[in-house]
Amino acid sequence: MSPPRGAAGRLVVCPTPIGNLEDVTLRVLVALREADLVACEDTRRTRTLLDRHGIRARLVSFHEHNEEARAVELVGRMRGGSVVALVADAGTPLVADPGYALLSAALHAGIAVEVLPGPSAVLTALVASGLPADRWRFVGFLPRGRDALLAVVLGADETLVAFESPRRLAATLDLLAEHDPARAVAVCRELTKLHEEVRRGSALELARHFAAQPTRGEVVLVVGAAEPASVDELAREQAVRALEAVVAAGARPRAAAAALAKLTGVSANELYRGLTREGG
Repeated sequence: MSPPRGAAGRLVVCPTPIGNLEDVTLRVLVALREADLVACEDTRRTRTLLDRHGIRARLVSFHEHNEEARAVELVGRMRGGSVVALVADAGTPLVADPGYALLSAALHAGIAVEVLPGPSAVLTALVASGLPADRWRFVGFLPRGRDALLAVVLGADETLVAFESPRRLAATLDLLAEHDPARAVAVCRELTKLHEEVRRGSALELARHFAAQPTRGEVVLVVGAAEPASVDELAREQAVRALEAVVAAGARPRAAAAALAKLTGVSANELYRGLTREGG
């Protein structure tokens, strides 16, 4: 139940539809209708939602380029008794979207914060993927570098959910297929929109499909957990790379291997053998 109108200023975090404008909740509509200010990434997109539901509200822009300064201004308004509704362009604010600076400042100032449930591309994709949802992790946008991307995805021992650019999707799938072709993957595109697509398969199957048919629109990539053997192998490779680095910096190989073995759990002999193999 929403706090009564006229109560002390507060921040209301309002999820908005990720595609279909009918997916907004009744509580969010009430919050947007009653707010003194609606802080939004793109006032045009938010206005479209409000017009669809017959809501007149005062909008103020709140995005990554003005987030810090705007947070100070909005906290000042809430201290004065204003109710501020925070929305993102789509989905739940703060999830790979601006908003943390405002939430943090409001909490620090002792301002009441109300978070409403609602649409989320992350949860929608996780469930639609058909992959295990008992243990999962959201990693935001995937890193651009090859090594950084592999470090995040390749050895994951739980289901991963990530945002990905449609321009990079084929390359990401190709890289995963190169190292783990049988890994279970789902590509969820344009969720809740007219051209929604959920394609499931192995990394190799989807790499081939999207190499032949480049995609467009908003993409959520869901990657199944690696097999335990893959996780162990990745850990060994990373430990060997660390040993190479400290030896290159001047450390004695056997002493360094013994020290790293204590930190990584990989045996010193295995690390040393990996170093000598890599070094020829």
